[in-house]
Amino acid sequence: MQQKSTYFFSRSNLYFLKVLILLISNLFVLNLLQAQDSLRGKIYEGMYLDEVLVQATRQGDFNPKKFINQIKQDTTFYKAFKTLRLHSYSMMNDIEILDKRGEVRDSYHSISKQKVAQKCRTMTIEHEKYSKDFFDKKKNYRYYTAKLYAHLFFTHGKICNENNMVGTGKQSGSTKYEEQLRTLIFNPGKRIHGIPGIGDNVAIFEEPTMYKYDFKLKREVYNGDTCYVFTALPKDEYKNDVVINELRTWIRKSDGAIVARNYNLSYRTWVYDFDVDMKVKLMKLGNDLIPYDIQYRGNWHALTKNREIATFTATFSDFN
Repeated sequence: MQQKSTYFFSRSNLYFLKVLILLISNLFVLNLLQAQDSLRGKIYEGMYLDEVLVQATRQGDFNPKKFINQIKQDTTFYKAFKTLRLHSYSMMNDIEILDKRGEVRDSYHSISKQKVAQKCRTMTIEHEKYSKDFFDKKKNYRYYTAKLYAHLFFTHGKICNENNMVGTGKQSGSTKYEEQLRTLIFNPGKRIHGIPGIGDNVAIFEEPTMYKYDFKLKREVYNGDTCYVFTALPKDEYKNDVVINELRTWIRKSDGAIVARNYNLSYRTWVYDFDVDMKVKLMKLGNDLIPYDIQYRGNWHALTKNREIATFTATFSDFN
C-alpha cells in the first residue's frame, strides 16, 4: 500500500512538473513573440523609432518614410554655411594647438568682421593676439588646422557675386579643394567625388555604405524647442571600416529647421590619418538658416608631417 501511494505521488509530481514546464514555455514564447512584434513596430524603413514616434506614426501624425527621404536629400545644413557669405557679421576666432599631453603649445585669438555691400564681401581683423610660433616669419600659418580654418572662414580681398546655392557649377583648383573640405565637414553623408577612399565611404545614405549603419530617431526638447533627433551610428562589426563614426542632428519639429549637429569623422591609411569631432549650432536669420557657434577638435597626421592636435571655436554675432 505504501508502495502504491509513493508511485501515485511520484506520477502526480511528474504530471504537475510537465504542466508547469508547458505553461512556462508558452509564457516565454508569448513574451518573445510580443517582444519581436514590439521591435517590428519600432522599425520603419531600417530606422528605429522611440515610443512617442511609434505612437505618432500609428495615429498618422508622423510619416517615417517621408522623414527619411528628407534626411537623405537634406542640403539645408550645408546651405547654412554658404549663407555666411551673404551676410555681414562679427566673428570671434579661437584656435589652440595642443601637445600630446593636451597642453596648449600655440594659440590664435581674434575678432574679425565681414562686411557685405553691393554683392561683394570683405573682411577686416579688429583685434588679434597670437603666440610667437603660430606664424612663420612671413606670417604664413605653420599649422594645418589654421590653414583649414582660414580656408573655411576668412575672406582675403574682395569677393563678389556669390550665392548660397548647393551643388551648382563646377569648381577647379583651390576652389574645388575648398568646396570638398566644406562638403566633408559641413555636409557629412554626401558623396564627395575626387577624394579616394573617403568620397564614397561618407555616403552613409547610399549603398553599399548604408547597410553598415543603424539609424535611430527620437523626440526631445532642445533649447526649449521640440525636436526630432536623428542619429546614425555604425554597427559594431563595421566600426573600423567607416569614416563617419557618429552623426547626430537636431531638427526642429515646428519648421523642420536643423538647429544643431554633432559628428565624429575618422580615417586611417599608411599615408595619413585623422580623427575629428565637431559640434555646430544654428539659428534663423530672417528666412535664412545660419551657424552661430562651431566647436572643433581634431587629431591629424600625414606622411612627412608632424602629428597635429588642435581645437577651434568660431562664434558669430551681430548679423545683418
